[in-house]
Amino acid sequence: MKKKMAIISSYFKDESYGVLGPQMAATVISEHTGYDCIVIAVTRIDDKSLIKKALKEYFKEQTPIIGFSTLSGREDLFAFAGELKSEGALIILAGPQSDVDYMGEIGWPDHPHRFRGVSEHFTFAIHGPAEQALPLLKGLDSGEWKEAPGLLYKKEDGEIIQNPKAPWNEAHLKRVKWNNIFTVVQGELIPLEISIAQVLQQVGCPYASEKRKMEIDYPASLQGKERGTIEVSGKGCSFCDVAVDKGFCGELTIETVMSQISCLPEDRDGRKIPFELINENPLPGLPRLLKEAQKRDIMLSQVHLILRSDWFLKGEDRLLEALHLADNMGIYVLVSSMGFEAFDDSLLRNFNKGVSVESNLRAIRLMRRLKKQFPEQWGYSKREGAIHGFIHPTPWDTTETMACTQKNIAIYGLDRDILPPHSTPLIIHHASTLADWIREVEEREGVHFKREGSVIGWWDEEE
Repeated sequence: MKKKMAIISSYFKDESYGVLGPQMAATVISEHTGYDCIVIAVTRIDDKSLIKKALKEYFKEQTPIIGFSTLSGREDLFAFAGELKSEGALIILAGPQSDVDYMGEIGWPDHPHRFRGVSEHFTFAIHGPAEQALPLLKGLDSGEWKEAPGLLYKKEDGEIIQNPKAPWNEAHLKRVKWNNIFTVVQGELIPLEISIAQVLQQVGCPYASEKRKMEIDYPASLQGKERGTIEVSGKGCSFCDVAVDKGFCGELTIETVMSQISCLPEDRDGRKIPFELINENPLPGLPRLLKEAQKRDIMLSQVHLILRSDWFLKGEDRLLEALHLADNMGIYVLVSSMGFEAFDDSLLRNFNKGVSVESNLRAIRLMRRLKKQFPEQWGYSKREGAIHGFIHPTPWDTTETMACTQKNIAIYGLDRDILPPHSTPLIIHHASTLADWIREVEEREGVHFKREGSVIGWWDEEE
């Protein structure tokens, strides 16, 4: 009987999008080891007892080997991993921030209120490219698993060993099986049909390619204090834990990208299903991607883009070229998310976005203008499915920032097509640049902010 493995991933209820990282990892494992590997999408409301029932049926008499990846900081999944480990399963933490989440927040042994990490809940952690799981799995029987690159494990004396991770290898980034993801319904694994996939074109973000010094304001909640700034160093946006996790590892070749696209499922018309292009600066290469698809007789339906407002403005000429191509090819291009984040310059500075309110507004004017020029090929609004970045509340909210934000919303009609139905509260992961900032605030002011799992609750001081 062939060995089996499963990867559990965080998911949203009633959705049908793919999860590229876990599904690509499952593909690599299935094609390069003696294991069949699937992905199980788990929502917050899923009954964990029913998931256990499904896992028992899936593994039967085998010792369960279960990876957890793309967990979105969910404490319920950390706890669930611990339960499965205590019941005899071999549990692996993988995906973004797996190393720092396994080891815990900086200085936690000397600061008991800080996040202790989840090494007690997982047998191993793997940080970096998915193919690092191959020597781990192959070495379980021989005892050579300790040499696997990117591996973290705890010795009997409590010391955590961390092996250097391997560089990204494009050979393992060319294929994704999109039919390897399941959901649990009444204790049974049911295939999840994907309607929106992802294609990896860029690993990390160019904005996170180098460290910068940031001057971040004190929290507005510390009333009675002379509000100053705290200097920290970091990559990318101050709140971005992915920037810390990956930085920027470069772009993939067009051959690798087209290979991924060829793996996408097709709709009834023979076109590839819509996909999100994972590239923070996609416009320079977008015309070539469309031309390559046309040359290879690959029919696309929709391409979803994630952008910064400044790079969007700089790429206007290439976008116009791409939209003319899209018109000829019957393709729809949607800006599914633009990282505006705020419409107040002081908030944007604290986010270290590297953009201004003016560049955000210029980008909105351009998006609206393009809609008139390419009504059938271009989408950008929330009515068309876009969810643009808008972070609120934040630690720096004041009457002044609120007044500025509301003024811009009213003058430019942002609630009509730009603002999402619900803003996203600022999330401070314990390994982000903002975590360094808030720990310095704690040290200076003698305060403790609560930890909600791997997230620092800046909104809630401990009593």
